[in-house]
Formats: sequence, structure tokens, C-alpha cells
Amino acid sequence: MIYYQLKKSILSIVMGVGFAAVAIFFLAIFLPIIPTSEKYSMSVDPIIVKDEMGTETHVAIKNTGTNALTNVVVDYGGSAKSEVIPILNPGEKISLSPPDGSDLNEVRITTDQGINITKEYRTPASASFVGNSGYGG
Repeated sequence: MIYYQLKKSILSIVMGVGFAAVAIFFLAIFLPIIPTSEKYSMSVDPIIVKDEMGTETHVAIKNTGTNALTNVVVDYGGSAKSEVIPILNPGEKISLSPPDGSDLNEVRITTDQGINITKEYRTPASASFVGNSGYGG
């Protein structure tokens, strides 16, 4: 009887160790695929479209990090005054229109958390806007 219980205990331990080994193997294989988010990060997409109706510009800013960003300063260049967004929460996306006096070459974004991004305006592949409602940002 003791032999049977000892054999059953050893079998349980071996099965547990085997299961743990398989779990560690799969974690090691698939863990690099799981995306990890940085504490502080953002995406910036400045868009410019020039057509017969005039020039349309938008700057889309999204907090792609896991923590809030504070004092997000948007510098449009030229004689335009910078805009300040006091707080941008994780996942939050805003779309801004550069004011008169912007140089419309590039936009520079800085935050209290040390983010410093400078991006040139781009023209999207589908370049026609229908007033302001044509921008899907």
C-alpha cells in the first residue's frame, strides 16, 4: 500500500514538473510576440492637403503609452502661438488645426515626461477633404 501511494506521489510530481516545463516553453516562445506598451509614448500624424478649395491641415496626436502625458506642447513653427494640452490620457486621441501663421512644414511636440517629436506634414493617399468632415482622424 505504501509503495502504491509513493508511486502515485512521484507520478503527480513528475506530471506537475512536466506541465510547468511545457508552460515555460510556450511562454518563452510566444512572449516576444505579445506587444508591450511603454509608460510614455505618443503618435503624431500631421496632415496637409492642398487642392482647388485651399489648404486643409490637421495634426492628430494620440497617447499610445500606459500613463497620462502632461503639458503636451504643440509648436507649429512660424509666427503661430504654441498650443498646450494640459493632460492627454492613455488611448486618448485629439485632432488639432494649426492656426494662422503656422509654417506648415513640420510640427514639434514636447511633454513633461521627456517626449520630443518633430514630424513633417504628409499628404495622404486619398487627398480630398469634404470640408472639415472629410478627416477621419
